[in-house]
Amino acid sequence: MANAGCVSLATILFLFIFQAALPQGAAQIPVVSQNLVTDNVSVVEGEMAIISCRVKDNDDSVIQLLNPNRQTIYFRDVRPLKDARFQLVNFSDNELRVSLSNVSLSDEGRYVCQLYTDPPQEAYADITVLVPPGSPIIDARDELLSEGNETEMTCTAMSSKPAAAIRWMKGDKELPGKPKVELTYDRMYTVTSRLTFTVDKEDDGVPVVCIVDHPAVKDFQVQKYLEVQYKPEVKIMVEFPQGLTREGETLELTCQAKGKPQPQRVNWVKVDDEMPSHAVITDADLYIENLNKSYNGTYRCVAANSLGESSDDYILFVYDSRAGEGAPRTVDHAVIGGVVAVVVFAMLCLLIVLGRYFARHKGTYFTHEAKGADDAADADTAIINAEGGHTNSDEKKEYYI
Repeated sequence: MANAGCVSLATILFLFIFQAALPQGAAQIPVVSQNLVTDNVSVVEGEMAIISCRVKDNDDSVIQLLNPNRQTIYFRDVRPLKDARFQLVNFSDNELRVSLSNVSLSDEGRYVCQLYTDPPQEAYADITVLVPPGSPIIDARDELLSEGNETEMTCTAMSSKPAAAIRWMKGDKELPGKPKVELTYDRMYTVTSRLTFTVDKEDDGVPVVCIVDHPAVKDFQVQKYLEVQYKPEVKIMVEFPQGLTREGETLELTCQAKGKPQPQRVNWVKVDDEMPSHAVITDADLYIENLNKSYNGTYRCVAANSLGESSDDYILFVYDSRAGEGAPRTVDHAVIGGVVAVVVFAMLCLLIVLGRYFARHKGTYFTHEAKGADDAADADTAIINAEGGHTNSDEKKEYYI
């Protein structure tokens, strides 16, 4: 302890003598030089900051570090300031590096690196203390929602420095909020974001997430799951038969109803008619045995809860008992087109053959007429002469005909 006191006293005396030896004007008007450099520091409250004073070209001048109140923290490798949070990390002719542990808001400010030359040179390191916000708080105006209604949520990030930014996500979709920033008495910031949106049934069970962005923290978020009520969704499923409904068969339908709150029961009705007398309704199932065409019509399943009711329809058409299985076959237009093309081609060929046949016989008539035209008085005589000179006039006329 005695040695430490002697060192401290010697250091103070050295500083006093050294400063007194400097020219008065130079001590009062230091200059900022590129020969002496340092860096600004951002540090989270409670963590450690490193301040480095570096000299590019040192001529054995003394380096010292001052706090924002211009109190000497380190003079060369000696610490006159009685604050054990400052510790020497490195000292050489070209660098004075000092650590400050457990940083608080009171440590924020401009620190001075000073090189004793003529005139003195200075460089400044601004320490910025980051204060992370407290755990975000999310509040919902409505705990239980109904589809189509509008709701409102707020998210608050308290006591941060600088002010935090708040984002909203509903599922995988980002929603815009309205932020409000307040500066508190202790120089902290409180940010509140308000979100308003309309819900539908697809939002039931979807998380709404409030994400707080701040340089001091990462992935800072809180979420709340939506609980949305909606009227039933109804769908009729055909259990049997899978194909055509034919006379004599059994029809089995199941009504699937989903809602929030869940509908307790469903009802079956036949639209604009009475339900067949031997139809059996068991919970959500409808059975009709021994179908006939008098049962044709629309069958409706109705489900309801506190938000309303919904329904689905099934149209029954009973086919003849000899009707084929499955859906009626569709007409193959390509086959029909092929058949038509073949028929048209055949007709064209037939017309060509007939045309050639008639043209050939007509040519023969003119040829025969021409052969006997020179010696005959009329056309009949010319034809008879062309065939070989037959003399029977009756045979000539028959031939002409």
